[in-house]
Amino acid sequence: MNSRRAPQPATPARHLYNPGMLDRAALHALIDRFSGQRVLVYGDAVLDRFILGSPKRISREAPVIILRWEGQREVPGGGSNAMANIAALGGEVLPVTVVGEDEAGRALLAALARCGINTAEVLVAPGFRTVSKVRLLGGGAASLKHQVARYDVEDHLCSSHPVRTQLHATLTRLAPRSAAVAVSDYGYGVVDRAGLDLLRRSAPPTARIVADSRFALTEMGGVHGATPNLEELAAAAGRPLVGDEEVAAAADALRRRLGASFLAATRGREGLTLVQEDAPPLHLPVYGTDQVADVTGAGDTVLATMTLALAAGASPVEAAVLADLAGGVVVMKHGTATLTQSELHRAVDLAPFLDG
Repeated sequence: MNSRRAPQPATPARHLYNPGMLDRAALHALIDRFSGQRVLVYGDAVLDRFILGSPKRISREAPVIILRWEGQREVPGGGSNAMANIAALGGEVLPVTVVGEDEAGRALLAALARCGINTAEVLVAPGFRTVSKVRLLGGGAASLKHQVARYDVEDHLCSSHPVRTQLHATLTRLAPRSAAVAVSDYGYGVVDRAGLDLLRRSAPPTARIVADSRFALTEMGGVHGATPNLEELAAAAGRPLVGDEEVAAAADALRRRLGASFLAATRGREGLTLVQEDAPPLHLPVYGTDQVADVTGAGDTVLATMTLALAAGASPVEAAVLADLAGGVVVMKHGTATLTQSELHRAVDLAPFLDG
């Protein structure tokens, strides 16, 4: 285990109802158990492509900046970002997803392989365009690059696509090997009801299934837990949510609607709210600083960390704390980001709300 810095002095925690229940040593031990835990990730794979350039001049053709191309990088996004985060934290990813038979699909498979993920089970679907989010970043040589524009290449895997049968077969074959399951539904068609039913029947009884869905979380009944953001929770509730009490009430209503044992709602600068059966709500403050660098993919990190922690034997409270800390780490990085075990160990040491 890497050496760790001593904790910073405690600061008042507005949210935590019982700080003494969270033991730093137990959290460190959980992180150490991340290594080798098998987590199945079922969801939409997305290629995040960043094109970097420096400003050249204003175009004579239109009032836009011309960027001189400097380079580009490709990283896994969407559900594949959850995979990358699990791998970066030491887990073994069992990917159940689809890419297109195109340049973007090949780039995404290569990006996943660079993360140490075995892509042999990832299906290539003829006629399907790999979902890609392309961001143009501009800035001087001595300054940070800032997003100038973005365009998305999107497609939807229809229910009758021939690859669907293979997708379900992959789920049935891999689910029994998993210690936990993350479902990452961005609405591009990979996740469907039949697949969720197969997961519940095929995964080991001890494997927790945690879902995150952009548009259809209310249709995912039967999962063990969920990680909606505040916007998704408000959509499920049918009203804006203001303050801890409203968020907790809406989160618990959605938990009961799903038949889940817990639900962790991410709230941006307000942190994270966890609700469970037969327990008071847990409101965790955000970790880090308000000076956020980039929120891209933070929800994927929360889903990944929470599911991996459950695979390692964490309680929902312990998993939620580690997920909250992980989210705070990645938003301080630029672009679609991951974090390591060492960084999460350091966050456990430095988080003031863990002092009780």
